[in-house]
Amino acid sequence: MSKPLHTPDAEPAQAQVERQERRPVRMHGHILLADGTTAEAVLIDLSYEGCSIETPAELSVEQPVTLSVLRRGAVEAVVRWVSDGKAGLYFKALVGERQQQPRVTERVSIDAEVMLRRLGQNNYRVRVFDLSPEGCRVELIERPREGEHMLIRFEGVEALDAEVCWVSDFIAGLRFEKAFHPAVFDLMIARLS
Repeated sequence: MSKPLHTPDAEPAQAQVERQERRPVRMHGHILLADGTTAEAVLIDLSYEGCSIETPAELSVEQPVTLSVLRRGAVEAVVRWVSDGKAGLYFKALVGERQQQPRVTERVSIDAEVMLRRLGQNNYRVRVFDLSPEGCRVELIERPREGEHMLIRFEGVEALDAEVCWVSDFIAGLRFEKAFHPAVFDLMIARLS
């Protein structure tokens, strides 16, 4: 008899993790299974820690896979749940590698561009996906290393010193050396939204 399928609402207690906000997407890609076979996959939502996909492949809970999306790279993942041609994946890079520090405040989901400068290099524009008074998540052109210091500049605000806290492919989490004042942060969110 095959393993029972789990739905997102009926995950085992040890697998339940407080889920970050998921962003609806429609991105075509492939999954690579451990036996070397591939199958088409369509990402239907995405967050820091994982995603949901539609796929004709028969997957099982706890199965390791590699998810590849055109022009976005590949990431190792673990199947969290399976139901009716859909599956939830948890990105392996985030599973048990290190204890994440709890956020001081929740991040606000945005999609904007800012100027960024790696020390000793020129400014370039990058996408910012979310923002809090203490930090943000950005998509970079070149992969930085954890602990690297950068300067980030939001329109209308002087450049901020930031430290790279984590890196996954070309996405990085930055922590500002000085947090935004709540009033300045609210005005910036209104401008970027």
